[in-house]
Amino acid sequence: MLAFLLLDISAAFAQFLRTTTLLEWVAVATGFACVWLAARESLWNFPVALVSCALYVLIYHRAQLYSDRNLQFLFIALSLYGWYEWLYGGRGRTELGVSQTTGREWLLGALFAVAYTVGFGYYLRHHTDASLPYLDSFTTAGSIVAQYLLTRKRLENWLIWILVDIIYVPVLWFKELYPTSLLYALYLGLAAYGYWQWRRELRAQSATIESRSTSVSVG
Repeated sequence: MLAFLLLDISAAFAQFLRTTTLLEWVAVATGFACVWLAARESLWNFPVALVSCALYVLIYHRAQLYSDRNLQFLFIALSLYGWYEWLYGGRGRTELGVSQTTGREWLLGALFAVAYTVGFGYYLRHHTDASLPYLDSFTTAGSIVAQYLLTRKRLENWLIWILVDIIYVPVLWFKELYPTSLLYALYLGLAAYGYWQWRRELRAQSATIESRSTSVSVG
């Protein structure tokens, strides 16, 4: 029994190695670094993201996940925009601070997600050989909303990433993108950490503002 189990494990590991490319491993490493740096509020997350997204254009195209492939081009544009916003998006063109998502942003984000999922999912389903067209479109829409909120340093971007990552893990495993599936499992932990880290930073900002207001009032 033990011998058969070891053989099964060995066969699964061999299959894992055969279906994994160096390109995907590099994309995984840069993707992990990007999210870790974002959770730490480091500007370096944006140049690293540019490299990771460029690699995933090729990976998702080969896996016939066309919506996610196209998403990488948008991520490249949003990374450039976010890089600028984090540097100069605050008051008086100062560094941008963490803030909460507005009601208007929630509404527009939800409307966009529904429209994109239904519209682009329908197109992929009837005009391409895309795999999992509607699910692919939904994760793409959620990722776009989350990435936009990240560029504006909205705290809740991490909550959307958690939802998206929960879906991505089994989808990517099903498509035999095993390292990327494991990466998204790690993203879940990083997203939770990012939410905790940014919430702590938001509270610190609020405390600083309150302290300054009190000082001015006393003065």
